[in-house]
Amino acid sequence: MARNLDRLLRDYTAPPPGMPPVDFAAPAGAPALFAPDSVSWRVMKNPVALIIGGLAAVILELAEPRVRTGVWEHTSFRRDPETRMRRTGFAAWMTIYAPADAARRMIAGVARAHDRIEGRTPAGVAYRANDPELLTWVHATAAFGFSEAYSRYVRTLPADEMDRFYAEGAPVAALYGADTPPNSRAELDTIFARMAPKLEPSDIVFEFFTIVRAAPILPVKAVQRLMVRAAVSMTPDWARETLGLGREFGLRRGEHTLLRAMGAAADRFVIEEAPPAQSCKRLGLPANYLCR
Repeated sequence: MARNLDRLLRDYTAPPPGMPPVDFAAPAGAPALFAPDSVSWRVMKNPVALIIGGLAAVILELAEPRVRTGVWEHTSFRRDPETRMRRTGFAAWMTIYAPADAARRMIAGVARAHDRIEGRTPAGVAYRANDPELLTWVHATAAFGFSEAYSRYVRTLPADEMDRFYAEGAPVAALYGADTPPNSRAELDTIFARMAPKLEPSDIVFEFFTIVRAAPILPVKAVQRLMVRAAVSMTPDWARETLGLGREFGLRRGEHTLLRAMGAAADRFVIEEAPPAQSCKRLGLPANYLCR
């Protein structure tokens, strides 16, 4: 397991194609947008939570027809899912761990790219990638995915820590253009209730599963398929019902326990070249600060 985690994190340490190199270890003392003692720093260092949470977020995003059309028609996901997922993961690490100035520059670049993306869904509904409502939905699904995956498959987050995670992310979500990001789990539930009537089933969700299962993302394909099932299992019941994701798409007997063991092991595993450890060093903390 340690060898596979090492390979996984090393693959995701370097910036993916199209993203500039970033020195997470410099300049010394430069603060990030999030504090080292934040819940976000602990949650986002864990590769199990990142992968499963990211997949769950995409499932929910693809349920919204305007977001789904934008993702499917204006990104490289279908032809190069590995690079697309690496870019998304690295952008998340940039947001959380990079020096604040570098993170703000990256976020501004994302906003400029979104300015060029617009169109109509197959039903004729107009959309813009920089629509604050859609950006709020994307942020809310990501915040839910990462925090829920960590709590389910790594270490249970008490209610106050879960609320802290949402509150920590809200100001940065506003930098991306989200107008009403959730500050707590209760506010997330309000967003879910508001957006639920707008979600629709789509064959694209099942195409997404086929692409992700086959993409060269993890060194062990069985683990990759396991994480897809885990993402489905943690998707809210009402969303799974809307999308037609029955129990056969979720975890099987004993798999939750296996994933929990993997997540706990990953939480104690330090890759000194990875952004979380490098950022700890930048702030004068030991590389294993987040694993204590």
